Amino acid sequence: MRRHTGFTLIEVMIVVAIIAILSAIAIPNYSEYVLRSRLTDGISALAGMRVKMEQYFQDNRSYAGTPAACSTGSIAPLPTANNFTFDCGTPTGTTYVITATGTGPVNGFVYTLNQDNTRTTTGVISGWSNGNCGWVLKKDGSC
Repeated sequence: MRRHTGFTLIEVMIVVAIIAILSAIAIPNYSEYVLRSRLTDGISALAGMRVKMEQYFQDNRSYAGTPAACSTGSIAPLPTANNFTFDCGTPTGTTYVITATGTGPVNGFVYTLNQDNTRTTTGVISGWSNGNCGWVLKKDGSC
């Protein structure tokens, strides 16, 4: 008697079902991971802008006048590879608020930072929680 080699239809269907289950779990997690990595563009740029604002204050003893520096790129990061636009607002002599607004894949996220280093998230996308811990970096609202 001759023995047949190969896979049965049941075996192939079991493998397809296992792959489908694994991909149903992996793809959403990977998509969220990629989105979270894009959020760091905005918050790291805000932290860098804070340092530049403090340097400006040390040089000029006032935050006033930084909008011009913000628009020229000496304070704001250049909009090359990040997913955010930045606005220095209208600083007074002793206060400022910098805002990072998401564009493209992170549209809907809005982060702010002020002279006291108070970090707030004023906007998140649907399905994300806006936690009370500063800059939201995870879907559950944690930082």
